[in-house]
Amino acid sequence: MSDTARPIREGSLEAPTRHPLDWQNPAFYDEKALLTEMERVFDICHGCRRCVSLCNAFPTLFDLVDNSATMEIDGVAKADYWKVAEHCYLCDLCFMTKCPYVPPHGWNIDFPHLMLRAKAVRYRQGGLPLRDRVLTSTEVVGSLAGIPVVAGVVNAVNGNRLARKALDTLVGIDPEAPLPPFTARPLRRRLKRRRGNQARGQEAGRTQGRVALFSTCYVNRNEPHIGEDLVAVFEHNGIPVTLAERERCCGMPKLELGNLDAVAEMKKVNIPQLIRLIDLGWDVVAPVPSCVLMFKQELPLMFPDDPEVARVARHIFDPFEYLWLRHREGRLKTDFKQPLGKVAYHVPCHLRVQNLGLKSRDLLALIPGTTLETIERCSGHNGTYAIKSEYHAASMKIGKPVFNRVAQAQADHFGSDCPMAGHQIANGLDDGRHPEHPMSLLRKAYGI
Repeated sequence: MSDTARPIREGSLEAPTRHPLDWQNPAFYDEKALLTEMERVFDICHGCRRCVSLCNAFPTLFDLVDNSATMEIDGVAKADYWKVAEHCYLCDLCFMTKCPYVPPHGWNIDFPHLMLRAKAVRYRQGGLPLRDRVLTSTEVVGSLAGIPVVAGVVNAVNGNRLARKALDTLVGIDPEAPLPPFTARPLRRRLKRRRGNQARGQEAGRTQGRVALFSTCYVNRNEPHIGEDLVAVFEHNGIPVTLAERERCCGMPKLELGNLDAVAEMKKVNIPQLIRLIDLGWDVVAPVPSCVLMFKQELPLMFPDDPEVARVARHIFDPFEYLWLRHREGRLKTDFKQPLGKVAYHVPCHLRVQNLGLKSRDLLALIPGTTLETIERCSGHNGTYAIKSEYHAASMKIGKPVFNRVAQAQADHFGSDCPMAGHQIANGLDDGRHPEHPMSLLRKAYGI
């Protein structure tokens, strides 16, 4: 390991510091500078290897090093660096939980954002298949697949083995990967009457007691019952719910693709809509952890000087975070009517890195006759990663410890705050059982 590759070591006992993403600087897209920085960081990662169990990016890197002529990073062809970036799905766990060299350490390692930079460079070079561009266009796909006749056809194709093999051959979607169903009655249409709701709520701590629901592409088009369960639970607790007049994708799928310009375009629609509601005294909740993380962390890092982005970050909540804040102030109803028995609860990566604690677990634990098996490990789904033919096997390997824990728990219910992770677990179990979102379980416990 070369002495020149590393700065003088400094101690790092403070909380991690995340630097803004300098994505609007032309130098950000300089491939030569990118590869130089990747070599520096990969050299440090090779000497540490603490993150080997998190995802397939690190084993890919270490195999490249170990199989090289020198068994050091200088023996790895720079053309192979892209293989590492392809396996990073920006879960952020290495930065938040494993790496001892994150800022304020002098080595200044931010592996996920370095991989994001690599994805952005590759995207601008036009090196991505059409499949990836389509899969991350969640609004367009959802709108087309949500047409009544089309929805039935798409769902039938997704469940047909011969059709799935054809998808594998034609576009590289693995035939064994679970694909979400599409609905012709999206959540925003079901809740249309709640737009413009002026009902007042009761403040508690830093919550206003009334929320604007950011429905998310997935819940809106694929599993609207999760949003309906959220509304039922919140209204049972005296929390009025409204919808923004307009809503775009949060931008996380395009971020993971490296299309940062598309993220900026989505931000131009979403932030003014949410600010208008915040100005009227509404808090914001979103039922998918990745979408909350996008507004809480990624957009503020992309637009550090935008005060409206910062305001939205302060006023958006994970739903269970919001309910727990209300519970601390004595504003949560605990009139549970139905015990849940044993629940195998999976904590998604994008929830863990928000540093909220395990609020879904804590709230479900309030239900009499309910015990929880809490699993804090990656399910392997990770956006579109698990459905791509070239990565599906790796995704199942990553998720196997989770599948095993759920199977061993012999629980009455299992699920995750990330509905896609829930289906990945069901796919790994392969026993006919279906996941249940924690909000759906909470509604069941309330008996509403």
